[in-house]
Parts: sequence; structure tokens; C-alpha cells
Amino acid sequence: MVTPLPVLDTDPDPSFAELLAARPHLEMHAFDGLVMEDVPLARIAEVAGTPTWVYSAGALRRRARALKAALDGAGLRASVHYAVKANSNLAVLRVLAAEGLGADVVSEGELRAARAAGIPASTIVFSGVGKTERELRLALAEDILQINIESAEEAGMLSALAASLGRTARVALRVNPDVDARTHAKITTGKSENKFGVAIDDAPALYARLATLPGIEPVGVATHIGSQITSGMAAYRAAYACLAELVQALRGAGLPVKHVDCGGGLGIPYRDEPAPLPEALAGAIKTTLGPLGLPVMLEPGRWIAGPAGVLLASVVLQKQGAARRFLVLDAAMNDLVRPAMYEAWHGILPVSPVAAASPLTPADVVGPVCETGDTFARGRALPSLTPGALVAFLDAGAYGAAMSSTYNMRPLAAEVLVDGDRFAVVRDRQGFDEMLAGQRQPAWLGNPQP
Repeated sequence: MVTPLPVLDTDPDPSFAELLAARPHLEMHAFDGLVMEDVPLARIAEVAGTPTWVYSAGALRRRARALKAALDGAGLRASVHYAVKANSNLAVLRVLAAEGLGADVVSEGELRAARAAGIPASTIVFSGVGKTERELRLALAEDILQINIESAEEAGMLSALAASLGRTARVALRVNPDVDARTHAKITTGKSENKFGVAIDDAPALYARLATLPGIEPVGVATHIGSQITSGMAAYRAAYACLAELVQALRGAGLPVKHVDCGGGLGIPYRDEPAPLPEALAGAIKTTLGPLGLPVMLEPGRWIAGPAGVLLASVVLQKQGAARRFLVLDAAMNDLVRPAMYEAWHGILPVSPVAAASPLTPADVVGPVCETGDTFARGRALPSLTPGALVAFLDAGAYGAAMSSTYNMRPLAAEVLVDGDRFAVVRDRQGFDEMLAGQRQPAWLGNPQP
């Protein structure tokens, strides 16, 4: 039996029922409350405490398979390289590695995490505008699949390094097609004013130069126009059409192009906004790049991991202000920074089945950090919740834990993986002693007084 969930006709936000209907790995049970797969979230809170990130292995698998099926259905020769920056937890990476996904990394730490999770070096792409010599040395030592070059300066640095080590680096040239992905200004990456890639008009000459550099093997071209793209396929088609023209020009000049890296950025519906399906992206790739007859690479992150995770938090207190009701949680902007940084909307569900069926009134949902920006939602329709009551932030599996910090000396939250009726803590909650362990007090300051 499933507890009926209230719907407010005057509330422009989706109801609890509508939010759950779009997220099949979550369900509200009459007795157990909000359940992920077959595990009550209240049980996880009892074991791991709050705030805690909780990820669904089943959702990760379903979304990875759905994307691969869409690409196969379009008749594309495609490989998928998960963007580790979205969620770098080793258990998450391990689940996706078992689904045959490679990795797209942007730092030494992410490369090491991908390898520790069992992702083969032969399926790893290293992206990013500012790779250090140390990072490039590691990429060469691991003999990864591809390094995406983003400037002439980086090409020269990598060539000198690879030649000195007696290595050959397989590289793709990342181009900036000057296409507006119509996403948040802070996560657009394909416009001319952005720091990423090289101008597409400069690409033919630089690609030809790559072919002459020692220690460099140019194998393709790449682009990535932004993150959380929900405005349809027009921006993708425009960017990929530019890539197709570039590949044809390179081929015409007798230069080798073995594959095309299409990047990622496919958005998800955090609220009830329309979002394109992977079949639409596969169709855009087939239409624009299919005639080239080349394999393609995709680097999704948010689309796979975002809906698979929630942030579980407890109510510290309910405060009635002069004009507003405040729900103060033990989670804060240091845990989930997206609302403060991007004005992002996340669904918030009570975990208790009784609370989920109770009358709803507007509330501002806030954290305890000493910043007015530590606000998750304003005027959100929620029931009255007493101290200790649990809530879950939806779609927190991507750019949640990965972007968290210890601001206000708040420890990093625990992370949990759910798989069917099993769950395990896959990252311990940070302890206060751990937070202080790396700090040193110079001898000239004397001994601290107790």
C-alpha cells in the first residue's frame, strides 16, 4: 500500500507525487516512508547519521544502459566516458565501470580515482584547460586513451614532455565552436569568450602543427559546449555541424582523424522542466556527424549520476519569523552548494509517510551556515516538521558531494550506496580530528592553552 500524497492546485511547483513518479528508484511506502530501491532512507539515517549522500546503484545502471541503447539504436559506433567531476565516489565509479563506461577526467585526483575503481587506462580521456606537467606525466605513464589539447601552448608543453620521456601522446584538439548552449552562464563552455578550447577558425592550422610535433599523435577533434543543456538539440546540432566541417577540411588536407569527441552536457529535469532524451542527442549526432563514418565519444556526467542521488538531512528546528516560516536543517551550502551558486532548484521531500500526507504551507528551507545565501528554497510547500524529522533533496547525485567543502569547519558528509535491499557506507563521515590533522602551529606561537 502506498500512502496518498497531497497535491496543491495553487502551487506552481510539482507535487510530491509528481516528483516521485519521475524517479522510479524512489517510492513513498505507507509504513517505511521514503524508500530508495528497497531500503528505507530512515534506516540509512539511523546507521549513517545526517547529512548523508545516498546513491542508487540501480538508477546508475539504468541510465548508463539507456544512453548506450540510444546510441546503439541510432547505429552509431560510440563509446561513453563518464565525467568523473560529477561524482567521483569510488563505488559510483565501480558501478559504472561494470557497465562498460570509460572515464573523462580533469585532474590527477580524478585520474587516480578512475584507475582505483578499475576503469581501464585505455578508456580514459583527460580534459581541462590547465593540466599541469605532473598531471601530464601521470597520463603518459598510464598510457591513457586520449588527452584533449586546449591550446597551442599546451600542445608545445606536452610535446616536449612526451618526447623527453620517449612516449607518444594520443591527442584530440578541443575546439570552441562559439555556440550558445543557452544554459547557466557559469556552466557554458562553448562560446568565444569562454576559456575552453581553441577557436574553430584556428583549428586547422593547429591540428596540422600537432601532426609535426614529436611525441604527439593527433587522433581526433573534440568539443563540449556546456552543462545542464535542456533547451533542445539546436545547440548540439550547430556545434557538431562545425565539427563535421572541420573534419572534412582536415581530411582534405591529408590529416588523420580517427574519431570525434562530442563532449557531454545533456541536462536533467530538476523540477518539471522539459529535458531532451538521449535518443534526441543520438539523433543529432547521427544527422551531423554520422556521414563522416567515424566513431564518436560522449562524456556525460550529470545525466547519469544526478537523478541517482539524494542528500538526506535532518530538521534542526522550525522557526517562525515575522513573515516567514523557516525550516533549519543540519545540511548547509557547504554540503549542497548548487542553490547558492547557480540558483538551482531541487525537489525536497519529507521522509516520513505521515509528514508526506500532512497539510502543506510555505517555508524557507535553510542551513545553519552564517550566510544568507545558505538557503535551499524559498516559499516551498512543505508540512510542519519537528526537530529530527528527515528530508531528502532530490537529484543530488551530481555536483553535490563533489563540490562540497568544510566551510564553517563543517565535516564532509557521509556517502552511502544502495543496491536493491542492501546498502553500505562508501565514504565515512569526516571527523573533526581529521579536519585538524593536516594543520600545523609554528613553534614560535608557543603551546596552545587548554
